[in-house]
Amino acid sequence: MQAVTQNEILLLLVIASSLLCLVCLGFIFALSKKVQQQNNEHGKLLQHLKRENEQVAILRSEIAEVRASVLSIGKRLVACENYAKDLAQQQAAQKYDDPDAKIYSRAVKMVELGADIEEIMRECELPRAEAELLMSLHNKQ
Repeated sequence: MQAVTQNEILLLLVIASSLLCLVCLGFIFALSKKVQQQNNEHGKLLQHLKRENEQVAILRSEIAEVRASVLSIGKRLVACENYAKDLAQQQAAQKYDDPDAKIYSRAVKMVELGADIEEIMRECELPRAEAELLMSLHNKQ
């Protein structure tokens, strides 16, 4: 067997070191590609998140507008209900303030209780035509 010279050992070490460097460079290249892909994906996700956050802000604004509108409509509805109650009370008060309305209310009540036309004419001082009209209107109901 031949003795291995120092130059041959150095040559083998240089070749082994070169191969090791090439393998390391390959790993570094592969890792840099992977990092670049991850960075691209991260950028896309950040853009998507930004768009979603903008959409959430828009929706929150719209919800606030709808809430304000609903509150406004609610207030107007309460005001309308109060106005309708006031009108009903005024109408009821006018019904009892008007002497003619009292007479007709009494005549209607008598018709409902089954009074005859002569009794209605006498008690309410109504002409026959009005008494007959009341009888025909309220007997059908």
